[in-house]
Amino acid sequence: MKVAAYIHSLKDKEHGRNVLGEAEILECIGSNEYLAEYNGTRCKAIFNFFDGRYYVDDVYGICRKTGPEPE
Repeated sequence: MKVAAYIHSLKDKEHGRNVLGEAEILECIGSNEYLAEYNGTRCKAIFNFFDGRYYVDDVYGICRKTGPEPE
């Protein structure tokens, strides 16, 4: 499902603000841990119950790039 989520690589570091982007949540892979895809990269995400948003870590939580497998 496509969702509005806070994306790590979009963060406004100068002002310390998270920035919303669109990501796709692919599946639940653990207790409040999800596999997400953002900009062609599969990565980990969590859901914050307090603000009702997903947080996608496309910087440190990368699982793998999508697309053709290398030969």
